[in-house]
Amino acid sequence: MLFSPSYAQKVYSGGHLFGWSRAARIFPAADNERYFEIAKNLDIFATLFKEVNTYYVDEVPPAKLVKTGIDAMLKSLDPYTNYIAEDDIEDFRTMTTGQYGGIGAVVSKRNGKTVVQAAYEGYPAQKAGLLPGDEILNINGVVVDKKSNADVSKLLKGQANSVVKLLVTRFGQEAPVEINITRDKIQVDNVPYYGMLTPEIGYFQLSGFTVDAGKEVRLAVTKLKEQGAKKLIFDIRDNPGGLLNEAVNISNLFVDKGRDIVSTKGKVADWNKTYKALDMPLDTQIPIVVITSNRSASASEIVSGVLQDYDRAVLVGERTFGKGLVQATRPLSYNSQLKVTTAKYYIPSGRCIQEIDYTHRADDGTLGKVPDSLRTAFKTQAGRAVYDGGGVAPDVAVQEREIADITRILLQKSYLFDYATRYRAQHPTIATARQFKLTDTDYQQFVDYLKGKDISYETETEKALTSLAKKLKAEKHYDDVKTELEATRRKVTTNKANDLTRFKPEIRELLEQEIVSRYYFQKGSIEATFDDDPNILTALSVLNDQPRYTALLRTGTVEAKTRPEAKRNGSGDGSGGR
Repeated sequence: MLFSPSYAQKVYSGGHLFGWSRAARIFPAADNERYFEIAKNLDIFATLFKEVNTYYVDEVPPAKLVKTGIDAMLKSLDPYTNYIAEDDIEDFRTMTTGQYGGIGAVVSKRNGKTVVQAAYEGYPAQKAGLLPGDEILNINGVVVDKKSNADVSKLLKGQANSVVKLLVTRFGQEAPVEINITRDKIQVDNVPYYGMLTPEIGYFQLSGFTVDAGKEVRLAVTKLKEQGAKKLIFDIRDNPGGLLNEAVNISNLFVDKGRDIVSTKGKVADWNKTYKALDMPLDTQIPIVVITSNRSASASEIVSGVLQDYDRAVLVGERTFGKGLVQATRPLSYNSQLKVTTAKYYIPSGRCIQEIDYTHRADDGTLGKVPDSLRTAFKTQAGRAVYDGGGVAPDVAVQEREIADITRILLQKSYLFDYATRYRAQHPTIATARQFKLTDTDYQQFVDYLKGKDISYETETEKALTSLAKKLKAEKHYDDVKTELEATRRKVTTNKANDLTRFKPEIRELLEQEIVSRYYFQKGSIEATFDDDPNILTALSVLNDQPRYTALLRTGTVEAKTRPEAKRNGSGDGSGGR
């Protein structure tokens, strides 16, 4: 998401039917016709609803029916224009501010059970002794086995300093235990981790853009430099975005005061604005590698795009999501709100990275992306080619590893999670997060634990063979190839039986991370990935090779010509404007 500041709320107050007729007298003829169409269709909607409410055979719930209509109407625009009912305002506020009153834990439903997925270090749940893997039986006396995730969340949240009583069962303990937790004001960290990877290279993650994200990044970078960091890895993977002004603040930390950061352009010209770096930067020289993924969106793309456009950082990872739209909230009656897309944003090179065209739909309602042939080339400050219409491309591409089918099943069925819970109960302590490793004997114990568990799955090859068999039978050719087809199926099945051995490194790596999280929480889970994360290893490689780092940020060099965007036009240069 990308939310613009509240200045948008100062415009277009009102909007009742009588307001349209007054507005019509002061607008040109074209606007008069438009306002007549609006009033006409609102009148049709109101009379239609009245007739349905009066004559429909069953009772009609007004709020539910109208919300269904509103949601369907807004869905035809884009996924980011939404109606926020009064009952959902608190959740929306939590999303934009990162604050709520609660216990600081992630809880989810699984097979009818309410299971603690994580308890954040330093927050009330963890301080009170709640552990991942605990099953919650009731909350303040309310049995939760039939409650939804939303219901459980509401029961756990509440005013700071109020007490919530949980009755939980825990692996290794026969009887349920009661845990009293004093709720507190929970502030979700935008920077969940920062630390040193090597004596000279600091690393930090940015997971959101809620209030004070810029201050958190400033603090993290300052602390890393105090610890000796002369180079930085800035991990922005999977960050969905947030507040526009925080994206500006974070960009400002690394580029000179007065530089353009982002411009917004929409239908309402008075809302168009160029945001500049207003403060003195923290550091404009320290080498930076930014890690991106295909789920880095919106405000994440502004920051990564700004640093790329000013040749301020090397981008490593995947092409970002491609969301170049800005939303603002508008107050509605009865304490509800509208979140509405008001503009597109443009980063310093002049490009807009919006990928999906929501305005022009096919006859069947499907959406299209901007084809590569229609994407326009722009230039970074150093003259490197960058393109609009499809996210921010990395300078060094790293493909995310596809996990094996067996690994996916172990995750989906929570076998890794449950085994980590068992392991924690049986081992009071382990080595540090970076040093902890499972031995071959440990892994075999996990394999033994899986005996009798349902780990059946169908591989893509098996699905293809089943589909082929159906087609062959339909075309009366199955008997001709039955023997060969069944022989191939048996070979695939045999190979699949050995998957716990074949994919042992991958499975063991994820199991180690899950176990570490039981002892060292979120930070430990992050540290456990450092030695085998291909993106981090690539970022370290780039920063440890200063000539390569420098060459990637210049035009015409061999390294620059290997960039994905440079390969698009066969050179290190691009055309277009700033």
